[in-house]
Amino acid sequence: MNLRKSILTALLIAIGYILHQIVPGTIGNMKFDIMLSVIFVSLLINRDFKNAVVTALLGGIITAMTTTFPGGQIPNIMDKLVTCSLVFLLIKLTENLKGQTIVVGIISFLGTIVSGIVFLTSALYMVGLPAPFHILFMGIVLPTAVTNIFATIFIYQTVKLAMKVSGIKLIDQQR
Repeated sequence: MNLRKSILTALLIAIGYILHQIVPGTIGNMKFDIMLSVIFVSLLINRDFKNAVVTALLGGIITAMTTTFPGGQIPNIMDKLVTCSLVFLLIKLTENLKGQTIVVGIISFLGTIVSGIVFLTSALYMVGLPAPFHILFMGIVLPTAVTNIFATIFIYQTVKLAMKVSGIKLIDQQR
């Protein structure tokens, strides 16, 4: 892995930690998972499977530490591992559409939906849910998915600009 991109991934995860800390718990003490936006940007910038695994573990551990959902620690780690694997696959499948804003938005939306479903399902079987599944899905997961579209696009465009200015080559600029 490229050291600069690894450092950028670490910085993005740190930003995600701060964002995850300031987002309050809502229905059933679930938070909008804005950490997913920085995870997706990290995967878009550093398209290496090792980065996907490390990003998933770091993101999962940090969201597990900051969760307001009772018993949500293990479901947070599980959902990040599944989500990062799927998003990595989506990024690989759409490589020929390099960095198009609509692709970034779609990947973000689908990744957030998968993350929410995996989290809610695993939490349901491990600790139970404080509200019905469909209420949490409609009240938390869908609004988070829409929010993450815009957050991911904004963060991705900002990071791309910062990398261009600093001379760091993006994957789609190297080909």
